[in-house]
Amino acid sequence: MTKVKICGLSTKEAVATAVSAGADYIGFVFAPSKRQVTLDQASELAKLIPADVKKVGVFVSPSRTQLLEVIEKVGLDLVQVHGQIADDVFEDLPCDSIQAVQVDGEGHVPNSQADYLLFDAPVAGSGQTFDWGRVDTTELAQPFFIAGGLNEDNVARAIQHFSPFAVDVSSGVETDGQKDHEKIRRFIERVKNGISRTK
Repeated sequence: MTKVKICGLSTKEAVATAVSAGADYIGFVFAPSKRQVTLDQASELAKLIPADVKKVGVFVSPSRTQLLEVIEKVGLDLVQVHGQIADDVFEDLPCDSIQAVQVDGEGHVPNSQADYLLFDAPVAGSGQTFDWGRVDTTELAQPFFIAGGLNEDNVARAIQHFSPFAVDVSSGVETDGQKDHEKIRRFIERVKNGISRTK
């Protein structure tokens, strides 16, 4: 069964909705964004998340020191890193890591030390999809997430196309820039309701 990450959560109500609806991963954005949360906010929200739901911190070009501080304070289970990063960022972290890949015209897939890859649109969080035909995932060593413009209407097609480990949504479960609880529930239901990972 494809796993679901609901990203960019910043309220107790949205976290509770995502958890109760069956999300596998909850994402907190620590990079500059309209969805950004502080360390203190994320620490409080993290208390609402049961152990079987993984907490993910989202960063852009972080230092290793920044990652370690947030991992410890919030109790992150994974870090998701966008942008330019030093080669040693993923070495010996106390939690799993996801390297985000902005899919451009080349569809280049990097060699990465991260535990997972995440394929996203050129502008993360924009609600735009990328050209799914640009990425060849057949030779990937790591499990991968698909993000970028997913919503309840296209997520089934994305799963059928990629057979990903997980799908990731943020703007696709928002209305007027705010998390929409019904859209969160419907998105998770669309993924979990009988869609297997086999093509």
